[in-house]
Amino acid sequence: MNWRFWKRREAPMPSPDQPDWERAVMNRMAAEYVHDQRSRRRWGNAFKLLILLYLVALLVIANRGDLSDMVSPGEKHTALIDVKGVIAADSDASADRVITALRAAFKADDVKGIVIRINSPGGSPVQAAYINDEIKRLKAKYKKDNDREMPVYAVAVDLCASGGYYIAVGADQIYVDKGSLVGSIGVRIDSFGFQKAMEDYGIERRLLTAGDNKGILDPFSPLSESQRRFIQGVLDNLHQQFIAEVKAGRGDRLKGGDEIFSGLFWSGQEAVELGLADGLGSSSSVAREVIGAEKIVEYTQKRDLLESVAKRLGASFGAGITESLGISTGFGIPH
Repeated sequence: MNWRFWKRREAPMPSPDQPDWERAVMNRMAAEYVHDQRSRRRWGNAFKLLILLYLVALLVIANRGDLSDMVSPGEKHTALIDVKGVIAADSDASADRVITALRAAFKADDVKGIVIRINSPGGSPVQAAYINDEIKRLKAKYKKDNDREMPVYAVAVDLCASGGYYIAVGADQIYVDKGSLVGSIGVRIDSFGFQKAMEDYGIERRLLTAGDNKGILDPFSPLSESQRRFIQGVLDNLHQQFIAEVKAGRGDRLKGGDEIFSGLFWSGQEAVELGLADGLGSSSSVAREVIGAEKIVEYTQKRDLLESVAKRLGASFGAGITESLGISTGFGIPH
């Protein structure tokens, strides 16, 4: 085989006894350098292309579940929406994501019922309230436009606590596993006090504020009794809002006393006995036996690959007052 057909021909090095051999050597070195640079660029472009193809493949794999959820026209199905993890503005369980999924499910053809599958310890009371309000608004609008109800069921997985339960009471019925943890109807605020430690180490705190209470909950400053009463009043007010929503959603089904609203939590079996839930079941059993549409199509708004990478690499620069103060309806998790 004639290898010279495709191999780059290399001219012989000039001899030192030839005229202008120095220039010839420099020209040869320059040509070699240009060739190497071109070769590196070609390999670099090929490597970038491979990375691009790899990312495309990841996107296809990540979305293959959505492809498998496609239904044929006219096929009745159950819409599934996940509320998973801490409920916060920048989380997968944010109000924006859940509400977007809810609206899509209510507008979609051939949806026979909606299951909100909750596995959350709680989080932002505001985000949970947004979702609760939107469930009720969409149900009322659907009934007005279609002269019939769109049933919405909440299904608890491991945790349906605090803000997660706040969302659940917006549904028509709540189903749990006997081992689910349900309840934690309360509000909390997290902070620390380092004033005594600073005194022991002789550290002086220099906090300048415009407003007598602007430094409230500063961990290095004392908390006065009037400030403590004020904060407790805010928490009590939020707690009463939570209690009102639970009573409105559950009504006469509640069988327990005031201990229900004390922040305690119960197993799924106990939750059914207390009227916090309506029965035992999973998303598939509710779709099959309650809604009557065994085919489940997921409407959860998921992050795409690029968004997930950006979330991991990026940092959150905007924090709301509830995050900065640590106010949450969380289930034993400080925020």
